[in-house]
Amino acid sequence: MKKEALGWRIARDVLILLGFFMILAPMYLVVVNTFKSLDEAGKNFFSLPQSLDFSNYVELFTKNNYWVYVRNSAMISIVGIVLVVLVNPAVSYAISRNFKRAYYKTVYYLIIMGLFVPFQVIMLPLTKIMTEMNLLSPFGLIILYTALSLSKGVFMFVNYIRSLPLEIEEAARIDGCNTFQVYNRVVLPLLGPMLATLVVMDALWFWNDFMLPLLLLNKSREYWTLPLFQYNFKTEYSFNYTMAFTAYFMSMFPIIAVYCFGQKYIISGLTAGAVKS
Repeated sequence: MKKEALGWRIARDVLILLGFFMILAPMYLVVVNTFKSLDEAGKNFFSLPQSLDFSNYVELFTKNNYWVYVRNSAMISIVGIVLVVLVNPAVSYAISRNFKRAYYKTVYYLIIMGLFVPFQVIMLPLTKIMTEMNLLSPFGLIILYTALSLSKGVFMFVNYIRSLPLEIEEAARIDGCNTFQVYNRVVLPLLGPMLATLVVMDALWFWNDFMLPLLLLNKSREYWTLPLFQYNFKTEYSFNYTMAFTAYFMSMFPIIAVYCFGQKYIISGLTAGAVKS
């Protein structure tokens, strides 16, 4: 029995090391090649740089309207997250406290049906609708992100809010709170871990998303986000891999920092949202 347990532990550790290597190896290639010239990278793609050459960073930061694309990505991500934080808990609270009514229950099931619909199915209809509404802009993309985030957010929040004891809210009402005050002062603080989970997950999505910006924003360079900038990089730097890797690394760095800061909330928030109603 002990030998079997030892064997399973060894197999587990080997799998963890393999996964660790599969994650770090691409990251290593990206980072080391940002400090190489194109000639040096062509000679040995996998070696460490002979010296720390920051010319790729200087060129990236001073050319190509890079900071315009950073601003677009940051604006879309930040405004989108603010709307997600405002809309998702509020909608979930209204549904959870009126779940016995047919209307709210129907709305709930219609919203979470979005979890089961592949994006490829709605991709072309969404593009057509946004085109007809003249929303092929960062503003339209923010609205779309907020709407698409509802399926995941409502699914996470509704069951958790329904598990909260009504006595807490009733005590607040006895103290003179109205419905908005009960939600804002009592319910919302209890949603902290789950809200942090949703923020981290959606921030990763908004910042790194490629398909929706490609559909809605690719008509004008002024609207490009960082993923679109990287996608169109090959037209200007067909063989300049070091510059491309520099752009990749700089776009990864902010969102990696966000994930490292908020990853501890993900498991606790998902666990809290998995309660049985």
